[in-house]
Amino acid sequence: MDQYRVFGNPIKHSRSPYIHQAFAKETAQELTYQTQLIELDAFEQDIKAFARAGGKGGNVTVPFKEQALALCDQVSKRASLAGAVNTLSFRDGQILGDNTDGIGLVKDLLANKVPLKNSRILLIGAGGAAKGVVLPLLEQQPQQLMIANRTLSKAEQICQLVSDGRLTCCTFEQTNNYDFDVIINATSASLDGHLPAIPEKVIAGAEVCYDMVYAKQLTPFLLWAKEAGANKVIDGLGMLVAQAAESFNIWRGVMPSTDEVLQQLRADLT
Repeated sequence: MDQYRVFGNPIKHSRSPYIHQAFAKETAQELTYQTQLIELDAFEQDIKAFARAGGKGGNVTVPFKEQALALCDQVSKRASLAGAVNTLSFRDGQILGDNTDGIGLVKDLLANKVPLKNSRILLIGAGGAAKGVVLPLLEQQPQQLMIANRTLSKAEQICQLVSDGRLTCCTFEQTNNYDFDVIINATSASLDGHLPAIPEKVIAGAEVCYDMVYAKQLTPFLLWAKEAGANKVIDGLGMLVAQAAESFNIWRGVMPSTDEVLQQLRADLT
């Protein structure tokens, strides 16, 4: 039976085995999917050992996404821009890498009926999570995609790499000079109970605020956005499921439905 895994450290908390096993059942695919804890200095040797043993592919989570990129023989354009790989495929002795985070985000936004075409989008943060979603967001033809970051030079590096007239950047404080329809938090601030230093006026004027992380309750960012007056707030659970479906499609050539899995995960959180 074909074997897949998710590699990370820590890894116990991962919902990926449940998600992919549900996808396999729905699509009648014969496979197993398990977690594998990798020691911080053993990523390359463990991945290659799994591939040699007949593994077909895997997902990569923190803190190994950048190492995964360096390990690959071929990578997709979106993974190259992100500087990170979350989906590995082992074929003909080669390691292929992709990054499905961005398309997962876009699919979840569209599933929540968030208009992206001709919209003004603010992306908060310029780390790996932000880099991974820039190209898929631009493919939706927004009017503007602005990256705001505390350190402006990091946002400027992304703009230089992509070189698209709709893509601009600014500091957190400078967002006060603009209006946005959709605001996406790509920082990890919510995981630490913190908020990005965006003026509340900017948040209040948005139609939709999206946090790429999720929790049992509203994340600190989404709670703040809701209290500030944002019309709609969405967490990243749907993105998690949608990016997993993209990985599954890369491996198996079939796109699973995400609705039932997402509903079950949401129920498990409450």
